[in-house]
Amino acid sequence: MVPAGSASLERAADRADLPAPTRNAAPVAKRRAAVIRDKAKDLALEGVRKGGNRARAGLGHLADRIIDLAPRVPVRDLQTLRRQFPGLGPEQLADKLVSGAANATSTVGAGIGAAAMLPVPPAMPTELAAEITGVAAIELKLIAELHEVYGVRPAGGLKDRSTAYLRSWSGERGVDVMKPSTVNSALGGQMKRELRQQIMKRMVRDLPMLMPFMVGAAVGAVMNRRDTRRVAAKVRADLRKMQVPWDALPALPPLEKPADALAIGEIPENPLNPLGPGNPEISGNPENPENPERPGGLGR
Repeated sequence: MVPAGSASLERAADRADLPAPTRNAAPVAKRRAAVIRDKAKDLALEGVRKGGNRARAGLGHLADRIIDLAPRVPVRDLQTLRRQFPGLGPEQLADKLVSGAANATSTVGAGIGAAAMLPVPPAMPTELAAEITGVAAIELKLIAELHEVYGVRPAGGLKDRSTAYLRSWSGERGVDVMKPSTVNSALGGQMKRELRQQIMKRMVRDLPMLMPFMVGAAVGAVMNRRDTRRVAAKVRADLRKMQVPWDALPALPPLEKPADALAIGEIPENPLNPLGPGNPEISGNPENPENPERPGGLGR
């Protein structure tokens, strides 16, 4: 007999005054958690797959929009640029153009970054598409005018030059006018693949803008300004290798102006719809990219 107040020597399993053992509770909980985790993973993968398919389709359509837009981007020839920026040499003039374009693309980035800070970003995929299209127009204009500054104008008409500048933009390199393959107006599958890759890179770069607490207007502006300068630096490095001094250039005819020139005010709010007037998304002065009030580019 066990004295009162002493510890019982009976096995816990044989005592009726103790709660029933729960030795199987932990494994059951683990199995339930594993099932929930696997189901969530499957749902996430399915969402990524469906989202990826939609994204690829959207990117392809967006690439087509940029191809349609390229011949409409207004480009100043060397004579016009030298008249607007008197007393500057090639490198100084190129610096001015890069600075103006970087300021313009930073305005676009600031608008999208600010939208991402809202509690519920409005139509973010559409906003992002508008940014990509707007920045593409600014950078295409910059690349075309850099070719003028370095005396490396691609041969051919408006369509040929536009295609050459698209290749330069998508590949982030200068146009080698000595290679006919780089100055070819045929927009084949390879051209569109390069464009899609370039657009995808920009969208991946912009993914942080979808996280409202991680980025705002200032970060969006910095990201676009940095990327425009990076693209310009790579293109300029190529163009310097092929540069023709101004005093050695033959007399070049003025650049033909597009019949339906983009007024840098006609990029639609939703670039996934056909381009055209009536949906102003941008404002600027294509003749003066240094004007901070009218940045010669895009952005509200």
